Amino acid sequence: MAVKYKDYYESLGVPRTASEADIKKAFRKLAREYHPDVAKDKKKAEEKFKEINEAYEVLSDKDKRSKYDELGPNWKSGAEFRPPPGYGGFPGGQTFRHGRPSGNGTQEFEFGGTGFSSFFEQLFGSRMAGGGFGQPGGFGAQEPQSRDVEGDILVSLDEARNGSIRTVTVRHEGGADSHQVKIPAGITEGQKLRIAGRGENGGDLYLRVRLAKHPDFEVEGHNLIHELELAPWEAALGAEISVPTLDGRVSIKIPAGTASGQKLRVRGRGLGKNGDLFVVTRLVMPDKLSDAEKKLWQQLAHESKFNPRD
Repeated sequence: MAVKYKDYYESLGVPRTASEADIKKAFRKLAREYHPDVAKDKKKAEEKFKEINEAYEVLSDKDKRSKYDELGPNWKSGAEFRPPPGYGGFPGGQTFRHGRPSGNGTQEFEFGGTGFSSFFEQLFGSRMAGGGFGQPGGFGAQEPQSRDVEGDILVSLDEARNGSIRTVTVRHEGGADSHQVKIPAGITEGQKLRIAGRGENGGDLYLRVRLAKHPDFEVEGHNLIHELELAPWEAALGAEISVPTLDGRVSIKIPAGTASGQKLRVRGRGLGKNGDLFVVTRLVMPDKLSDAEKKLWQQLAHESKFNPRD
């Protein structure tokens, strides 16, 4: 099945030679603009947010980006996309299309409502697990055995924190089935959601959780990490600063003498019951100084007895 090629560099508005830092900066800018929580047109923003998340999921991962770049720029010349023969690198040299090993006559599975495009699924998503063909006896006839099918599902951090119910459509040769999939609060990256009996020949369907990237947070297990930029005087004198959480902004106290890289914990603001928010400080120096500011820094240098190299 041919699917439409996705130009992930174009989605983020960066050249193919973009550095990791440039890709991250572009994603954060677009994610803040199109995050459904802040956009006026939420439906349109949600689709755009999924698009840029998918692009960042690939381009921020060295292995995925390398695999994607192997396709070469010429693959986008046509409206439809088919991976080269043998492309994919799955066990046994098989190329899987949405859960189907190509060329062996088994069913093809496609997913809807997972948050990922068909293009992503074909390159990085679903695969078969286990099973095969049995020989029950009598004239050497082969009877297909059950096979489990795996796919990816994109889960927002809000869903991971609070839980949700998602409708996922599974399309196959026999038609299409819709399933209500429960996403439990506190779910983490890589966990699998099981839909019993919806694989091939009575096997199970497993949806592997991919947490959506967020412009304000990194994820470590059940914890969220937020980088907070501080002016030198805020770190030296202390301050009260508003920081984002998944449930709205909260004010935290920055102790006097806070160092760059220091972690401040906001309990209970991570993912699930056991997750916390960790605010990591980063000191930022002003890049330009007025004459008055320069005099104040000179005065501080003259008055201070502090020497960081002692």
